[in-house]
Amino acid sequence: MKDDVATPEDRSASLKGMGTSRKRVEDVRFTQGKGNYVDDIRMDGMLFGDFVRSPYAHARVTRIDAEAAKAVPGVIAVLTAADLEPLGLHWMPTLAGDKQMVLADGKVLYQGQEVAFVVAEDRYIAADAVELVEVEYEELPVVVDPFKALEPDAPVLREDLEGQTEGAHGPRRHHNHIFTWEQGDKDATEAVLSEADVVAEEMVYYHRTHPCPLETCGCVASMDKVTGKLTVWGTFQAPHAVRTVVSLISGIAEHNIRIISPDIGGGFGNKVGVYPGYVCSVVASVVTGKPVKWVEDRMDNLMTTAFARDYWMQGKIAATKEGRITGLWCHTTADHGGFDACADPTKFPAGFMNICTGSYDIPVAYLAVDGVYTNKAPGGVAYRCSFRVTEAAYFIERMVEVLAIKLGMDAAELRRINFIRADQFPYQSALGWEYDSGDYHTAWEKALKAVNYDGLRAEQAQRLEDFKAGKTRKLIGIGLTHFTEIVGAGPVKNCDILGLGMFDSCEIRIHPTGSAIARLGTISQGQGHATTFAQIIASEIGIPADDITLEEGDTDTAPYGLGTYGSRSTPVAGAATAMAARKIRAKAQMIAAYLLEVHDDDVEFDVDRFAVKGAPERFKSMKEIAFAAYNQAIPGLEPGLEAVSYYDPPNMTYPFGAYICVMEFDVDTGEHEVRQFYALDDCGTRINPMIIEGQVHGGATEGYAIAMGQEIAYDEMGNVMTGTLMDFFLPTSWETPHYTTDHTVTPSPHHPIGAKGVGESPNVGSVPCFSNAMHDAFRPFGLTQSHMPHDHWRIWRIANELGLHG
Repeated sequence: MKDDVATPEDRSASLKGMGTSRKRVEDVRFTQGKGNYVDDIRMDGMLFGDFVRSPYAHARVTRIDAEAAKAVPGVIAVLTAADLEPLGLHWMPTLAGDKQMVLADGKVLYQGQEVAFVVAEDRYIAADAVELVEVEYEELPVVVDPFKALEPDAPVLREDLEGQTEGAHGPRRHHNHIFTWEQGDKDATEAVLSEADVVAEEMVYYHRTHPCPLETCGCVASMDKVTGKLTVWGTFQAPHAVRTVVSLISGIAEHNIRIISPDIGGGFGNKVGVYPGYVCSVVASVVTGKPVKWVEDRMDNLMTTAFARDYWMQGKIAATKEGRITGLWCHTTADHGGFDACADPTKFPAGFMNICTGSYDIPVAYLAVDGVYTNKAPGGVAYRCSFRVTEAAYFIERMVEVLAIKLGMDAAELRRINFIRADQFPYQSALGWEYDSGDYHTAWEKALKAVNYDGLRAEQAQRLEDFKAGKTRKLIGIGLTHFTEIVGAGPVKNCDILGLGMFDSCEIRIHPTGSAIARLGTISQGQGHATTFAQIIASEIGIPADDITLEEGDTDTAPYGLGTYGSRSTPVAGAATAMAARKIRAKAQMIAAYLLEVHDDDVEFDVDRFAVKGAPERFKSMKEIAFAAYNQAIPGLEPGLEAVSYYDPPNMTYPFGAYICVMEFDVDTGEHEVRQFYALDDCGTRINPMIIEGQVHGGATEGYAIAMGQEIAYDEMGNVMTGTLMDFFLPTSWETPHYTTDHTVTPSPHHPIGAKGVGESPNVGSVPCFSNAMHDAFRPFGLTQSHMPHDHWRIWRIANELGLHG
C-alpha cells in the first residue's frame, strides 16, 4: 500500500512498534548455533588459565610448591599472591566498598577460594598442572552460621581488618561484623508494637541460592604491547563499570582498555561483579604479551562465584483486631561470606531491603540489617531481582500470612484491606520510598476472580474433610502473593556503584536511506533488547523496527552506561532511548518544515511522517527526511540525523503483581504438583507482550526452583554440599509448571513512555507464592513457618512432625 493512501493504523502496524508482539530478532542466531560466546573466541597463540582452589573453608596457607606443575610441557607460569603483590594486585576492591583477595594471601576463607593461577598453552594441560601444585594448609576453626560468627569467642575471619572499628558503611561492633544499616522510626515502631491488639512474630529465612546461568563466567584478555591497548572479552553485565574497575586496579589508562561483552548465556546478577579470574587473565596477558582465556567449570561457578540471598529476617507485624496493619519491625542478619562483595548501590549496603513494607499502607516501620562475615563464598547478588527485593517481598508476604493465621482471617481479605489505595499515589512509604503509581485493588480483584478464589477455598475445605476421613492422602495449598518491586536503579542522587552514578545511555544514528543503528550502555543476557529497544525507537520516530539495528557491550563504541541488572534496562536505558529518539524527532520536524516550506509549528508528527496541520496530504516521510538531512543544506541545522541521551531518572519505578498458585502435596512421599499458577503483572506500558510473557515464564520457573529445591548448602566444616547439578535443582520441562499470565496497565508518571520493567518481577512474586501454598496446605495442622527450600524430603519431614503419617 502506498504511503499516501495507507491508513494511520496500517502504517503504525508496519512499524512493529510498542505494543506489538514482535518475534525476537536475536533468536535466529541462537537457535541455529551461531551465537558468539566467550568460549567461542579463538586467537593465535592464546593461552589458558585455571585455578588451584582450596579444599578447606578456613585455613592458613603455609607453603605453595609449583615446581612440578611448572615442569609440565606447555605450562607457561604459575601465579600466586606473592607474584601479584609487587604489582599491588593481590587484593582488589569489591563493589560493596570492601576488599577481596585475588589469590590467597596467607589464608583462605571459603572452600574453593583461588590459591594459584596456572597458565598453559592448552586448557587440558592447565587442568593437569593444577593437580600438581602442592599446597600445605593449617586448618582453622570454621564458622558458617552468621549468628555464631558474632559470638564473642568466634574465630577472627578477616585478620586484615582486625582492630578496625569502622567499615565502609559505618561502625563495626565485632571482628566478624561488617555493618549495621537502619531505616525507619525505631521508637515509634516499638511503641506501636507494645500497644497493638495483635502482634505476629516469625523468623523468616531466605536460604542461600545461586543464579546458575547457562554459561559460566569467563574472559579472554589480550594485551597489545605495541599499541598499549588491553582488550578484554568477558561475561560482563556492566562492561563500562568493569572497564573503570580494571583501570583502577591495573593502572592502565581507561582509554587504552576495551571491554567487550559478546553473547551472554544468562546473567541473573551472577556476572555483575569482578572475579579473580578476570584479574589473573589480565595480568597473565600483560606479562606474556599473549591472549589468555579463563572459563570456569560448573562446580567452580556454583561454589565460588556470587551467591544470592542468605538472609535471616526476624519480623514483628502489628495490627488491630479487625486486621488493619499498624506497624512492621524487621531485623535481618545477612550472611555475606568471606568478603563483602555484594553488588548493591553504595548507599544501600543491604540493597533495597527497605521495600519490605511491600504493597501495604503501613504507617510506621523499622528495619535494621547486620552484615556478617562467615566461611562461605562472597558476593551476594540480585539473582533476578533488584538488590534484595526478593528477600523483602518474601519477608512481608510471609509475615502477612502469619498475621492472617493469628487473626483467624482470610489472607486474601487481609491483603485487600491493607493495600495502598490508588488515590494515595505517589505514596511515601514508612521506610523512605516514593511509589510512583499503582492500582493494587483492581489487580487483586481481577486475580481472585480469574482463579475462582471462593471456589478454590471450598474445594480445599472439602479436601481437608476427605483427608481427615481417610479418603485421600493429598492436601491442597493455595498460595497468595501481592508484591511491589522497586527497579530502575537509578537516580544518581541516591544510587551509585563505586562512585559511578547509575544513569544510562543511548546513541541513535539515522542513515541517509532511513535505516538506523542504536548503541546502548546496557547489555542483554536474554532479555530481547535488540527487539524491544528497536520497537521504542520505531514508535518514537517512525522508522520500522526491522530497519533498526541495536548494538551493546562494546565500550569502544557504546556510550557509557551502568549495564543490565536489577530490571533497570527498560526503566533507565529504555527511557534514554526514548529521549534520544525525541531529540531526533525534534530535528526531523525542522527538516520537514523546511522541505514543506512552512513554519516548524505548522507540521505535526503522524506515525511515520511529518504532515502539514490541516493538510495531511502534504507530508514528508521519515525516510525522505533522513535523506534530506545528509544531502541538503538546511539553514541553521548541521547535516546528519543523530542524537545521544544520558538519562538520570527522577525516581525508581514500581512494577507490581498479583500471583496465585494451587498445589497438591502428598503427605506420605512429600511430592507436590503445581496444579495452577496465575501471574498478573503490571509493568506499566507494555512494549512487547510476547517478550513479557516469556520473561514471566522464565522468572517464575526460577522462583519455582528456589522455593522448591534450589539451595547452596554447607556442612559444619564449610564444605559445599550442592556444588554440582546432580545436587543443585534446575527444573527441566518435566518439572516446570504451566503458567497463566495476565496484566493490568498502570503507567509510571515520570518515565518517558510510562514503562516500569518486568524482567525481575516473576522471580520476586513467585517465590513467596509457591512457599505460601506449601504453608497453606499444612496450616490446618498447626504449621506457621518452615524454611525454604520446600523439597520432597523437607515436606515429608513436616508431615511426619505434624503426625500426618499415622
